[in-house]
Amino acid sequence: MSTEAKGARYADLDLWPTSEAVMAMLEGQLGAGAAVLPQTEAIARAADEAAARLRDRRGRLIYVGAGTSARIAVQDGVELGPTYGWDSERTAYLIAGGTDALLSSVEGAEDDFAAGEGGMLGLGPGSNDVVVGLAASGRTPYTLAAVQAALPGGALTIGIANNGGTPLLQMVTHPILLDTGAEVIAGSTRMKAGTAQKIALNLFSTAVMLRLGGVYKGLMVSMRASNDKLRRRAVDMICEIAGVGAPVAQEALAQADGDIKLAALIALGGNPASSRTILAEAEGNLRSAMRNFKAGE
Repeated sequence: MSTEAKGARYADLDLWPTSEAVMAMLEGQLGAGAAVLPQTEAIARAADEAAARLRDRRGRLIYVGAGTSARIAVQDGVELGPTYGWDSERTAYLIAGGTDALLSSVEGAEDDFAAGEGGMLGLGPGSNDVVVGLAASGRTPYTLAAVQAALPGGALTIGIANNGGTPLLQMVTHPILLDTGAEVIAGSTRMKAGTAQKIALNLFSTAVMLRLGGVYKGLMVSMRASNDKLRRRAVDMICEIAGVGAPVAQEALAQADGDIKLAALIALGGNPASSRTILAEAEGNLRSAMRNFKAGE
């Protein structure tokens, strides 16, 4: 596997001046971004199909991984709630070794094929679900077993790996190969491989939320205004979208119970009940809702 290879250039890394070692590691991180570039179309295709599966409000995002890959997956998933209003009950994580493995190493967990299979079967994945499996090697038994167990139910499967021709990429609907090659420190895939996985997941999940109406004119209009900073940001967004002053925006946000998209329609002159109906008919897409709102005036 290329991620396990030793780079001859770095054989005496421990003898280098620290500044040169850090520069070499930075070059590796920049290479991680470059490894994602050839996969942007594959990521976009996966995001489009994932959004189509998740649009009916029953589908779940199910992340699967071990070690670094699991931690990156959890970081991606948990941020979808506050950023895009994604329901936490529609996100599931299968982590080799369980949640304890997020904070400490659970030896041998990644080799537990039965645990991966059992964990996925316990979730009962169906055709509305989207399973994202991550493994730098592309052959982690836990991850392979979990993804394989999702196939009979018709779940959409996406695999992200850093080695080509591997079982994970061969079994999924949407294979995404991040060919990061040898690490500066041989086999330390928390470095270049992990960074590339983080970038790819950021692109994928953000694109999904974009297609599901979580963004309007570059603004995160599905954001949860859960603190003072975010409430100020929400008011600013409503002011910009509806062309109103802060007092009107604040009142609209209060009537909308913090829902920015609904508040924007209220600030434009709609009443809460009819605005809620218009937004629901537009499946939460503010651009469509505003078009329908104006057409109905």
